[in-house]
Amino acid sequence: MITEKILLVEDDPSMRVLIRSHLETVGYHVEVADDGPEALRAAANGPLDLILLDISLPMMDGLEVARRIRFNGPTPIILVTARDSPEVKIAALDLGVDDYLTKPFHCGELTARIRAVLRRAVKPAPPTTVHAGELTILMDKRSVLCRGEEIHLTKLEFGLLRELASQPDTVVTYEQLTRAVWGIATDDMRAVHVHICNLRRKIESAVAGPRLILPVTGIGYRFRIPDCA
Repeated sequence: MITEKILLVEDDPSMRVLIRSHLETVGYHVEVADDGPEALRAAANGPLDLILLDISLPMMDGLEVARRIRFNGPTPIILVTARDSPEVKIAALDLGVDDYLTKPFHCGELTARIRAVLRRAVKPAPPTTVHAGELTILMDKRSVLCRGEEIHLTKLEFGLLRELASQPDTVVTYEQLTRAVWGIATDDMRAVHVHICNLRRKIESAVAGPRLILPVTGIGYRFRIPDCA
């Protein structure tokens, strides 16, 4: 049984209905967006298994949407466009999209390309232990050690640390953090900021060396492993 969730970003209503109907018929869960900003909000609210992204969108074109999504994470992207120029393909591939499909296309070809991209994007199991300099995070035991001494964190603080440390050197948005820790996605950064400040104070008072949790202004936070900073 297919359980993957696809975000379909398409501003043409008839094309959007056609593609969504086909994908749901073959068993995918489909969310839709009809412009660039809406696509970015949906991507931030995730989790998504794949994004099917049209280039020609109102308010923000698909190449810019792909660039911003790629900045925040590795969700697979198939770009769909009526523009078949080499320049557009090169720009898309330079952004790191996973495939490129030119309109008009057969729905069977679309499904085959989605399956191929999803096979290549099998996610590794999250780490059970993360080492960051003098810090050791034991995910399964909900424990954080510094040189063998435990650092006592609240449930919310550990949840934030686990979400950040499980994907090091990746920007994790406020929406992703609130969904993972509070169970509801919101871009309200105030509550996240308060708990991150407490978390950083506890960690940084124990760990000698560079800061581990870095703010990304207006977006979220990034966890830095000192050896790959």
